[in-house]
Amino acid sequence: IVQANNLAGIVLKSTRHAMLKSDRTVNNAIIQNIGEQEGVQHVRIFNKKGIVAFSAKGDEVHRQVDKKAEGCVVCHEKTVPVTTLGNMQKARTFKNGLGKEVLAITAPIYNEPECANAACHVHPASQKILGTLDIGLSQEATLSSLASIRLQMILFSILTLVLTTAGVITLLKMIVLTPMQKLQEYTERSEQNSNVSHPTGLPYELDKIAKSYYFIRNKLTETERQSIKSTR
Repeated sequence: IVQANNLAGIVLKSTRHAMLKSDRTVNNAIIQNIGEQEGVQHVRIFNKKGIVAFSAKGDEVHRQVDKKAEGCVVCHEKTVPVTTLGNMQKARTFKNGLGKEVLAITAPIYNEPECANAACHVHPASQKILGTLDIGLSQEATLSSLASIRLQMILFSILTLVLTTAGVITLLKMIVLTPMQKLQEYTERSEQNSNVSHPTGLPYELDKIAKSYYFIRNKLTETERQSIKSTR
């Protein structure tokens, strides 16, 4: 919207001198050149009565615009037309006849002192608005970029999820599963051979369990030996 507003400002500044000189030929050339730029769907200037004075599309010139149309109702919805608009109020989006998304900016053309005092003009100083610039820009490039960004974000999220899951599984295997497997193997071997030493490299908690098991196992073995000796 900011870029569209800036473009509207450039158009107004570009046509300002020709308007002061009432040079329709130069104004037409400027509007035509702008309308031929890539991404520009329409560009036209309405006079105070809502009649198209200049347009990049020749068949629109001298056409009366409905003040209840989407681009006009913002100012003309009340009995007294609004004379100032914020950037967001100037903007509107719609689909054109081809079904393509268009961002349009409606910018008032104000009656500046140079306009009211120009010898070739008949605009009284009390008239605040001389006309309106309406310029529409194609949203295809923007929507395409957004779709590309959305796809990249989805792929990035999936990749992040996969890597995070893989990292968690690897970490669990290193910290929990592998040490638990060592502890299990140790207990199974110690049942068959009481001289098996407890495994090394275990986490602190599992190492304490292994040492406790080793101690208890040795005590039981010693008790069994003494019991056997006493029965002889």
